[in-house]
Amino acid sequence: MVAMLVSSCSNVSKSLPIYNPSDFNSELVDKSLRNSNKNHTVANFELINQNGKTITQEDYKDKIYVVDFFFTRCTTICPIMTNNIGKLQEIFETDTDIMFLSLSVTPDIDSIAVLRKYADEKNVIDSKWNVVTGNKKHIYELARKSYFAVVEQGDGGLQDFIHTTNFVLVDKKKQIRGIYDGTEDKETERLIDDIKTLTD
Repeated sequence: MVAMLVSSCSNVSKSLPIYNPSDFNSELVDKSLRNSNKNHTVANFELINQNGKTITQEDYKDKIYVVDFFFTRCTTICPIMTNNIGKLQEIFETDTDIMFLSLSVTPDIDSIAVLRKYADEKNVIDSKWNVVTGNKKHIYELARKSYFAVVEQGDGGLQDFIHTTNFVLVDKKKQIRGIYDGTEDKETERLIDDIKTLTD
């Protein structure tokens, strides 16, 4: 699905698509949702952040936010992605409408203490960016049924593991408005532009 450009005289305003399950590569979507083509919103969640605080959808109410999936021991794509979210945090630091949410895919390893250390190392601003752990099945279900962030199917069990470069942009109505490769500078620049579009 391609974003539409609407031209009016010399002014060009950009309209972002609203993504539903049917708009994604079917491999990214849980089998139970593949034919759904309207009204998709991100499911409610209950996770625990770097300060041991329970984080829910209520903490992101009326916010535009970017989601990613990571783990603290990752030495390949995660450091690049976290660095790019750090850049986004810096750009939108004073905009209270913009937040970030990073979900650990190894929650049993990424305890609150580990996340706190990681957040300190990455200069996470607690009021803007929640780095979270929680129930593995819950996190993996969010990845597959809410954010459509991973190709691999699975049950969130012991042997299940997801590893994705995707950043997911969510608007104030809990709708998905964009998917980006979080390891690519050009994609991060596109994400910045799209966040600005949603705030206009």
